[in-house]
Amino acid sequence: TWHLKKIPQIVSERTFSLDSPKFEAKTKLELNSVCGIECQRKLPVPNLSDLKDLLSYETVFENGTRTLTEVNVLGLGLDPAGNTTTRKSLRKKRQIYGTDSRFSIYDKRFMTNFPFNTAVKISTGCSGILISPKHVLTAAHCLHNGKDYVKGSKRLRVGLMKAKSRGEGRKRKGAKRNGMPSFQWTRVKSTHIPKGWFKGVSGDIALDYDYAVLELKRPHKRKYMELGISPTIKMMPGSMIHFSGFDNDRSGQLVYRFCSISDESNDLFYQYCDAEPGSTGSGVYLRLKEPNKKKWKRKIIAVYSGHQWVDVNGEQQDYNVAVRITPLKYAQICFWIHGNDENCTQG
Repeated sequence: TWHLKKIPQIVSERTFSLDSPKFEAKTKLELNSVCGIECQRKLPVPNLSDLKDLLSYETVFENGTRTLTEVNVLGLGLDPAGNTTTRKSLRKKRQIYGTDSRFSIYDKRFMTNFPFNTAVKISTGCSGILISPKHVLTAAHCLHNGKDYVKGSKRLRVGLMKAKSRGEGRKRKGAKRNGMPSFQWTRVKSTHIPKGWFKGVSGDIALDYDYAVLELKRPHKRKYMELGISPTIKMMPGSMIHFSGFDNDRSGQLVYRFCSISDESNDLFYQYCDAEPGSTGSGVYLRLKEPNKKKWKRKIIAVYSGHQWVDVNGEQQDYNVAVRITPLKYAQICFWIHGNDENCTQG
């Protein structure tokens, strides 16, 4: 069951203008991070001052201007338990583990209906998910490498899947009619990225803050997926998560997968879902029952950050990682969507 939680408040204190970004960074769909599972476990729980700094955010507008908004965090109960997690054995160095368990969605009826229609393509080569009539959630590193915005993010666009119109497939003989989604591309009006993504852990990029929200120039009329607060592994049926995205090795196809989570820290899920670059930024969701109702509901509880290489006991190991939506991140993303914290008191 989804449990309602009281959400801390994130309120903006001051907004400054910054110089326009250079937009010269290269898009990197696979990250190298040195802070792995053991390192994450040892990280101290941030204090209120750190959190205010990490959750302050940059906004880039379509005309290239940029602002920094400083925030305050109210009503926060810090978790003294730290990074509690279950340990399981590590695995071989591959992004597809054993038998490839991904499903390509070919049928247009599935592709253009909920929940698959919430998956979107980002013009920098990543995936994302619709979280409001005007907002898309994706990974921060699809737009920014920690130092500068990537080249393609200056004129950022989001591709929404559409069912091909009648006769579209008849134009050319031998043209493929099935399995290839066509996209309706929409310009992005503004982009929000948390400052925690720039600051990094000991000078390195901080995976905990690898998320961003894009505001579309024009609203869409599709069903979107609501945000949820990420439960612990123990509270998930079969520890099972799901996500859909546009993996590079299956060009033009929507790829769906589900798998169980193997490990967790306060901010990250470690899992063995089969995934290739391109699916980065996908919304990871769960299906749980609504309180006092018999209906099941899907909600986004994490953002797929991608395949990571880390040092574990002096050796390079890999895993697939997703950034959990904690109460604080829920409050921040909700604030970005609504522009106030009144709609974000419970999640």
